[in-house]
Amino acid sequence: MSTRINIQQVEPAAFKAMYGLANYVQNSQVSKIHQHLIKIKASMINGCAFCLNMHTREAKKDGETEQRIYLLSAWRETTLYTEEERAILALTEEITSIQNHVSEETYKAAERLFDANHLAQIIVAIVAINAWNRIAITTELPLD
Repeated sequence: MSTRINIQQVEPAAFKAMYGLANYVQNSQVSKIHQHLIKIKASMINGCAFCLNMHTREAKKDGETEQRIYLLSAWRETTLYTEEERAILALTEEITSIQNHVSEETYKAAERLFDANHLAQIIVAIVAINAWNRIAITTELPLD
């Protein structure tokens, strides 16, 4: 891999803003497990090795099982995820792959399960990891 720009070094204010968004999500009512599922699923879709490496480790440290992590790519075919998690994963897929837009069915399912504030926080959590994925992929952040 080539050495690319280090945005944190050359534009620290941008990283400060991104960390502010990350702190907002971390302190929201979106549970840690739900945050991990969002981060891992979006990072899988985006092919972000840096984020996958980081967030799978963090998820395991916070009690997420390896089986649930491994099966995220086929979450619709298993009963390992709750109704809320399934709604979050569907929303994560559609927001991450936004060219197809977010379907009314997916949005209504999430809206039925979460109050307006919680749903807004979930959407922000999905948007935040997608931004981090794009920074990591574009700048070719090395794995730890």
